[in-house]
Amino acid sequence: MVFFGFMVFSGIWGFFADRYGRWKILLLVTVWSSYYSLVTSFAHTYVWFIFLRSMVGCGVAGHSQGFVLMTEFIPSKYRGRILPLGQIFWLLGSTLEILLAYLIIPTLGWRWLVRISTFPSIVLLVVFKCIPESARFNVSVGNTQIATQTLQYIAKMNRVSLPRGSLVESGLAKRGQFLDLLDSGYRRTTLQSWFIWLGSAFSYYGLVLTSSELLENNPICNSLESAESLHIKSVEICHCKMFEAADYQTMIISTLGEFIFVPISPFAMEILGRRRILALMMGLSGIFFLLLNICTSRIELTIILFILRGLVSANFTIIYIYTAEVYPTTIRSLGLGSSSSMARIGAMTAPFIAQVLLPLSPVTSLCLFSAVCIVCSVLAFTLPIETKDREMQEMKSSDPIS
Repeated sequence: MVFFGFMVFSGIWGFFADRYGRWKILLLVTVWSSYYSLVTSFAHTYVWFIFLRSMVGCGVAGHSQGFVLMTEFIPSKYRGRILPLGQIFWLLGSTLEILLAYLIIPTLGWRWLVRISTFPSIVLLVVFKCIPESARFNVSVGNTQIATQTLQYIAKMNRVSLPRGSLVESGLAKRGQFLDLLDSGYRRTTLQSWFIWLGSAFSYYGLVLTSSELLENNPICNSLESAESLHIKSVEICHCKMFEAADYQTMIISTLGEFIFVPISPFAMEILGRRRILALMMGLSGIFFLLLNICTSRIELTIILFILRGLVSANFTIIYIYTAEVYPTTIRSLGLGSSSSMARIGAMTAPFIAQVLLPLSPVTSLCLFSAVCIVCSVLAFTLPIETKDREMQEMKSSDPIS
């Protein structure tokens, strides 16, 4: 339900961000997700819990506008170096959440975990006044004076002076038009990017759900058992149980794998460009998914999962950057939001493969994940627009391919 809310509202928040500003939407969704997350901890029935979690998903869907906001402030020379480093904070948050769950759930329960996890969002609301609206957005809507003030504030912080001259808006254009994503200039880019987003989320969340199963009870090494006996076994063990220390350790180990490509991604993107490095990472992901079909020792399996977790995480980071760079300011938030909606389709599909099909046919399940990654690799390599060293586009042009 969280992913469902995410899917429905990602495009909606992108539409409003292109119309009314990134800062306003980011503030709204932060309040929204914080409120519903806190209220979830007081849910008295399962139906209310499901509804409130979907509302959390609706709010979290708009947090990608923070990425758009940051992207629009960074010069093209430094985007490939700085934006991937933001992944560190995502990973730190994921690891911290696992540690909190390990410490809080056995003693205080899940309700207090949710309440404590909401606290950072509340702190974020206090520092929102330090976050300026995108100068690019202000120029696109004709607020050149406000955009100039923002740039002067940034120049003052950096102890430099703005170049001489004034900002000139080249002409007011319609913003947040969904059909602009599918016009002749961006149609192919949009359609291919949507599937890459879907495949990235499908492989990422599929691996997250598959890792514990493979580490704790590798079905590949139990392939002598019939599919029917595996199905019966999966039904017999299908019940809720408290996580043990080993379960949390498994989750932490797999999560730490996402750190391995964080320092490599910036250099790789600067050398190879966005399309080729994404195609390479996707292709390697497909190969490593195939390697999981080999019965190995626990240590070797852990190493493969560790590297694969880093690969699928890097895929997400690169496609995030590419999507934020490829669209003009007038549809940038909508482009990222609609892509994020497609990713949730992949995320919602992944559990049916990783938790339903895997116990019945592990080879089929892992080969399916591999096949999707290979297809995404081809689509990434054939994307029509390369954004490396490309200036951010302010308005939609008839021929954006470069």
